[in-house]
Amino acid sequence: MDSSASGLRVYRQVFRVPGARGFIAASMIGRMPMATLSLGTVLLVTHVTDSYATAGAVAAGGAVCYALIVPRLGYLIDRFGQGRVLRPLALAFGLAGTLFLLAAQLGAPVWALFATGAAFGALMPPLSALVRARWSHLAGGDTTGTLLTSSYSFESVAEEMIFVVGPLLVAAVVLVHPVLGVATVTVFGVTGGLLLAAQRGTEPPVLPLRETASRAMSVSGLRLMCAVYVCTAAMFAGWELSTLAFVEEFGSPWQLGAVMSTYALGSAVGGLGYGVRKWRMPLDRRFLLAISAVVVGIGPLWAMPGVGALWVYSFFSGLLIAPTIIAGYSLVRQGVPAETLTEGMAWLSTAVGLGRALGVLAAGLVIEAHGARWGYAFTLACGCGALVIGVLGMRHLREMAAPRLDRAA
Repeated sequence: MDSSASGLRVYRQVFRVPGARGFIAASMIGRMPMATLSLGTVLLVTHVTDSYATAGAVAAGGAVCYALIVPRLGYLIDRFGQGRVLRPLALAFGLAGTLFLLAAQLGAPVWALFATGAAFGALMPPLSALVRARWSHLAGGDTTGTLLTSSYSFESVAEEMIFVVGPLLVAAVVLVHPVLGVATVTVFGVTGGLLLAAQRGTEPPVLPLRETASRAMSVSGLRLMCAVYVCTAAMFAGWELSTLAFVEEFGSPWQLGAVMSTYALGSAVGGLGYGVRKWRMPLDRRFLLAISAVVVGIGPLWAMPGVGALWVYSFFSGLLIAPTIIAGYSLVRQGVPAETLTEGMAWLSTAVGLGRALGVLAAGLVIEAHGARWGYAFTLACGCGALVIGVLGMRHLREMAAPRLDRAA
């Protein structure tokens, strides 16, 4: 790879795009739930039931329902536009969060926590897919591909900064009262979703379906990437729950947000570095290399001697998270037809939701039975699974990376 001559200045062009600042600000607010919904749910249910297994199951239920719904939302958005779908979705998310809080506060039975928690997780607006679809639309006339690369890199870094701020915020407010975590998640999701829906000037147009067009999932490379993302999402969910249990066992409550934020900060630094480089390595190989580095970073976590060591190591362990996400979304943008782009990205969100569901459920059971260190061992196994699937499907990833004739380079 070669260093870009302009360095970090490549990100200036992102903010110079007309209307970009408005939808960036809205999406930063609206994507806060992606970093905090699972944590807020686990903390609330753990407070009510005193069980990691139950909390993990409730969070898993929401993630499974999200995985089932979000591809349909992506298809509707491709057919009717972002604004017409996002407004009612944001309001429904607010209603679900309110019902979930009421069920917890009123001492409702466990089945009611499952039902309301599942609705809360399922109706989270998929703003990551929507924002990247906007950038793909806005960067369509840039034949160099510089704007698309820098915008995708910026978005991944922005999401990692959300993962820095979000856990700290939720960890802080739940010290006042456990319900405030879910309440904060709800307010951010509704506000950000409505604000993004109002940004009509940068909304991608609805593209007509071609007679020969098929659904995004007909692309074999997308199916393979979804399998990889199931494993990586399970890895991240296992890391999150294992870290919560590790800090509770060996540290103090305030350290939880600090460790999670340090992990995300490392990812943000890695994403910034990725975006200022001109890469010669093919996109499919970059994707696999980044996953390999993430797995190597996860490896030593089970042997951490204490929270202090975990805190320091988390920065280095997270360095390749954002580059993995950037390369993954870039492969989807490159590999699926333009008129099904939001649906294709939504399928990645489905894979993430399913992986988080499986990961948080399995990790909760492992931690309950054997403790946090075995939770980290489970996390490592999930990462190894992602890497094996990616390597076995290299041919399909290579096909995804090949330039398509129906979009700019």
